[in-house]
Amino acid sequence: MSRSTGEVFGAPVCVSLATHDLDAAERFYGDVLGWRFLRSRLGEEFRVACAEGVPVAGIAAIVPRLGVPMAWTPYFAVVDADVTAARIRERGATTAIGPLAFAADRDGAVFGFWEGEVGPERWPDRDGPVSVELKARDAFAAAVFYGEVLDWAAELPGALDVAYEQDHVVVRRHNRTVARIDAGAVEAAPDPRARPRWEVHFAVPDLDEAADRAVRGGGAIACPVSTSATDRRVTLSDWAGTPFTVTEATETP
Repeated sequence: MSRSTGEVFGAPVCVSLATHDLDAAERFYGDVLGWRFLRSRLGEEFRVACAEGVPVAGIAAIVPRLGVPMAWTPYFAVVDADVTAARIRERGATTAIGPLAFAADRDGAVFGFWEGEVGPERWPDRDGPVSVELKARDAFAAAVFYGEVLDWAAELPGALDVAYEQDHVVVRRHNRTVARIDAGAVEAAPDPRARPRWEVHFAVPDLDEAADRAVRGGGAIACPVSTSATDRRVTLSDWAGTPFTVTEATETP
């Protein structure tokens, strides 16, 4: 059973990779993350990535035609894409409307928005292998921007909750974290990974094996592995230099 984005507004409902080579993307991510791919109803330029038969991501060969950068992008559910686009522009950010609707916030972090049906596999109430996190210059200012654009913490039934916890922002739906915002990004940093951007994280059973497969497939390990009480994580880049993060759950001490 599907639901409309009006029922889950403001929450991330899917992630998509913009690439110039669908076949290469399928080979790389199929090997690193164990995905299988299906054709999409959006056309020949789109694929749906599945893990254990469940859709987890999209891949779109729109880079050559639209001139967008190769990147992983989260898409947020909205009630009305035109209204959302207008809100974004009113706040000094930019939008592009085409086969997929996406935007860049005022610091340049790219995100997408989705109006339409949300299938059960994309419901934000469902625990899954994908999570998103914004690296922002100012977490509070970013939360205000996205709150105004996506109706976070609005006085509306079903609106997401926003909490400020130890210098970062946590966005929740029904007590489940659906997004995070951390401060400290530098807009003009030489390293693109240090600039404001949305990070997409994929859970894997074995982080070291995934990293090894990425390197063998032409990718790279972009930073040392970090460890917390809940997980190990590392940022990788694919064969085309596009960053993504893999995480492996660890036992809490």
